[in-house]
Amino acid sequence: MSPRMLITPALLGLALLAGCASQKAPATADVAVSRAAVESAVSAGGADAAPAEMLSARAKVQEANQALAAKDYERARDLAMQAQADAKLAQSKAGSAKATAAADALQENIRVLREELDRANSTTVK
Repeated sequence: MSPRMLITPALLGLALLAGCASQKAPATADVAVSRAAVESAVSAGGADAAPAEMLSARAKVQEANQALAAKDYERARDLAMQAQADAKLAQSKAGSAKATAAADALQENIRVLREELDRANSTTVK
């Protein structure tokens, strides 16, 4: 067997190992970002506004951690991205609920002011 035939499989093996190692760092970073997204959504009130999405996001982060431990980096990245999407949806729903509540409160304040203005105008007209 020629030396060239021995080098080719060795280089192929090294390339495969390098490819696996290069997938670990992005997958680990994606899982960390998904954890941060879940924490951010919780801080924004996502647990109250979108409990199903938060439950899903947390479960996917946990599954992503398990995939990392099993060195299934592609699955870990996929789950991390899904968890981020669920967390962002929960955060958006929380923001929407807060905006709706603020708008409702403003409308109520306007209604009360109009009533007071009408009452004041009706007493001064007499």
